[in-house]
Amino acid sequence: MSAEAIDFLLSRRSVKFVQEPGPSGPELARILQAAMCAPDHGQLRPWRFSLIRGSAIEKLGEKVFETMAAAGVQVPPEKLAANRRWLSQVPLLIAVACRLDHSNAKIPEHERMLATGAAVTNILNAAHMLGYAAFWSTGLGTYVDEVSEILGYDSLDYRFMGYIAVGTPAAPVKAPERPDYHQFVKEWTDD
Repeated sequence: MSAEAIDFLLSRRSVKFVQEPGPSGPELARILQAAMCAPDHGQLRPWRFSLIRGSAIEKLGEKVFETMAAAGVQVPPEKLAANRRWLSQVPLLIAVACRLDHSNAKIPEHERMLATGAAVTNILNAAHMLGYAAFWSTGLGTYVDEVSEILGYDSLDYRFMGYIAVGTPAAPVKAPERPDYHQFVKEWTDD
């Protein structure tokens, strides 16, 4: 069973274009519970998630586009149109933020962000294991403070980290081509 599980994990890939159906309530609960298994120094559980579904996705998109324009972020009309088309098909968006918790100086911000990234990885893997596709996007104004505030994540206490789109692949998904790990690994010895 272990080798099969790893083979299945190796077949995971990011899929931007998803459509209905998205995960059911019990499936989504399992996906989000998988996030709780992420490595987390100090058990701070810094990850925060906001679920956006149905018509709320398109409404959020419009608020984000308006907020970006007000903040002086220029988005070409063709990109706005492409984002609207994409959002109109996505059944579930999960907004991701990292809680900074300034009262705990022992564990630095980058470790909290790494823990949140590990939680997102668990979400991506759990969605894949349940037969869904997912995509972590840092588009849609992720780095515009006013956008994170729309979602309730003020920029003093949170670091907004983007959105995860989850659903059924909109087109057949090709097997991913991955580089050989040897290109990224070296052996350290005390010689």
